[in-house]
Amino acid sequence: MSTLNPTEKKYRVWIIILSIVIPIAVAILFGIKLKDYGIDVEPLTFLPPVYATINGLTAIVLILAVRAIKNGNRTLHERLMKTAIGLSVLFLLMYVAYHMTSDSTSFGGEGIIRYVYFFILITHIALSIIIIPLVLFTYVRALAERFDKHRKLARITFPIWLYVAITGVVVYLMISPYYIY
Repeated sequence: MSTLNPTEKKYRVWIIILSIVIPIAVAILFGIKLKDYGIDVEPLTFLPPVYATINGLTAIVLILAVRAIKNGNRTLHERLMKTAIGLSVLFLLMYVAYHMTSDSTSFGGEGIIRYVYFFILITHIALSIIIIPLVLFTYVRALAERFDKHRKLARITFPIWLYVAITGVVVYLMISPYYIY
């Protein structure tokens, strides 16, 4: 096992904690409906197309970030990656807010499309959990200027993150006809 430099050591425990806490918190909050606690709040039904758009923007930003670094533009790459992380955090906040104020929507499709939808949804959810530590460790390796290790991990992180971003849009498009507004 390779030695961690001070920057990597500094963030390692936080990355592990966040990688566990975020999915658990989202799962818990997903099941909490504010109305069940006497909090009178309008359902935020306008959010699904907004956060689906944010997922789409994340995918575009990720692709642009890879192009930037391949073209040798490290500053642009850094800015785009920070933007992608920010967009992902924004998505997560909106996603949780929507589900805390609105009832879940069931997929109404039948036949093979139902299996396709659930395959995409399950892989999207599973990989969205896995991507948390991958993104954070990849980012910290860049902060630590361990670019060889950053590059190696980014080759794994990028396609998974891109898949999560794109399938977020696909899941929205597939379930959107069944939303009740």
